[in-house]
Amino acid sequence: PGIDADVVDDNGKPVPPGQRGYLVIKKPWPGMLLTIWKDPDRYVKTYWSKFPGMFYAGDYAVKDEEGYFWILGRADEVIKVAGHRLGTYELESALIQHPAVAEAAVVGAPDPVKGEVPVAYVVLKQGVQPTEQLKAELNNMVRELVGPIATLANIFFVTKLPKTRSGKIMRRLIKAVVTGQPLGDVTTLEDEASVEEVKKAYEEFKAEIEKLGKQG
Repeated sequence: PGIDADVVDDNGKPVPPGQRGYLVIKKPWPGMLLTIWKDPDRYVKTYWSKFPGMFYAGDYAVKDEEGYFWILGRADEVIKVAGHRLGTYELESALIQHPAVAEAAVVGAPDPVKGEVPVAYVVLKQGVQPTEQLKAELNNMVRELVGPIATLANIFFVTKLPKTRSGKIMRRLIKAVVTGQPLGDVTTLEDEASVEEVKKAYEEFKAEIEKLGKQG
């Protein structure tokens, strides 16, 4: 109540129910963020520039037939597969519904035909053994819950995912591993994670993925 929200396309036009898009708020509301301390220009650029006249915080979402909004993840983490946009959150949510899965992270890997394909990194619950059958079960679950377009190109079982101290998964590091790119600038990552902690998590994760690749 009191918040005029909607889901729009790249041009700021409302999309029909069931179609993915960008979550925006069309009018000011009580409690909204008014500025960034000592940096009003950054506030305008961050939240008001993509869709002039509408507040946009960077979330990807879908609105159902009853008017409920479903957050699919951050828009900058959306994977574009053969022209279809998929939120990493919806893929990860599908994976963790399997009773064997403790955690999951999904990123896009470059593909010469589809542009990008989703790749998953899964941490299993204690006592669960990774198998090809389990991979098939997880992929089938994603297909059933999200759709055939969300079929995972690969699933890697790992012992842990790189995170910040607050528990946020560092998808940027995982993306660097997948694309074979260097870590790059780490100064913009979460404040809770020191640069050295980030580098250590990245190197450990990269080493584990390389080991899995050699075994495969």
